[in-house]
Amino acid sequence: MKIQTRAEVLELLSLPDEEFHSAVTPEAKRTHIEHGGAVTASAMLGYSNICKNQCLYCGMRAGNSALPRYRLDPQEVCSMMDTAREMGLSRLFLVSGEDPKYGFENILRLVEGAKERGFRVSLAVGELPDDHYRALRDAGADEFVLKFEMSQREVFNRLNPSTDFDRRMACIRAIQSSGMALASGNIVGYPGQTLEMLADDILLMRELGISWAPIIPYMPAAGTPLAAEGGPGSIEWNLREISLLRLMMPHIDITAQQPGENRGEGLAGVSGNLAALEAGANLLFVDLLPSALAKNFRVVDERMIKGLAHIRHVAQLAGLAFCVPGGSGREEDRGNCNETKD
Repeated sequence: MKIQTRAEVLELLSLPDEEFHSAVTPEAKRTHIEHGGAVTASAMLGYSNICKNQCLYCGMRAGNSALPRYRLDPQEVCSMMDTAREMGLSRLFLVSGEDPKYGFENILRLVEGAKERGFRVSLAVGELPDDHYRALRDAGADEFVLKFEMSQREVFNRLNPSTDFDRRMACIRAIQSSGMALASGNIVGYPGQTLEMLADDILLMRELGISWAPIIPYMPAAGTPLAAEGGPGSIEWNLREISLLRLMMPHIDITAQQPGENRGEGLAGVSGNLAALEAGANLLFVDLLPSALAKNFRVVDERMIKGLAHIRHVAQLAGLAFCVPGGSGREEDRGNCNETKD
């Protein structure tokens, strides 16, 4: 199934549910299987929930005074990396709010420490000067995650008052120029979003040549201005986006850590993760934070993530292999399945 134009994307997004799930969803899963077909596991480590920004939808926004804050020093982070290696994990996602006091030298130390331990490193620390992206690549970072969030300039500028769309896209281009792979994507189903806007987001991901689509539906976070404007984003829209992304970009990683209809299960419910795998997603996470801290890395509410036993279980239910790649996680690396320990 070839999808080339905006009109084709919109047509598929607009199909009746039964027609989409009988024709498009199975084709997306088949495409995933034809290009490796593994469920990929990555360690995830949110080392600081301090952020200087005031994004209207994010639970870690600077203005959320109700959120207990924490910051892990590099030694603590490296100790958690050792735990991940003992589990057999070889891919690491380091993520933080835009914490102005963490220090860029400390971020470089984290990347270097991860590479010394043999990890493939993805990093999400926000907007940086161009030379910082190059320095991260020189330190060994493989992939940088910076979401464009929404492709409409005026909407982005309203919901992200601490920056603007042109600045965000300039940083995305700088990441690409640095030599790191670019992971980027959108928020699905936030208040006011239309299918036409969603189609534009999907096409922008293809235009950018992303390596990973870190997408989730909009999940209102307590204490944020946008939470007052509407409820959670459509899970159906999110699953459709996953399928279209898989068909349009067969080799990329797509987040399978998705909510199901039982919103109380957060991102860790079997039904939500399984539905995402059936739609063509592949990437699930093991949170390295202790539960006392994990509950406060609250980009969204109910951000619960389970461990390797859960990932194996949902992979089995989906009829997919479970792999811990030593490389990029793309087609050429997904055959390298390593043993892991729960």
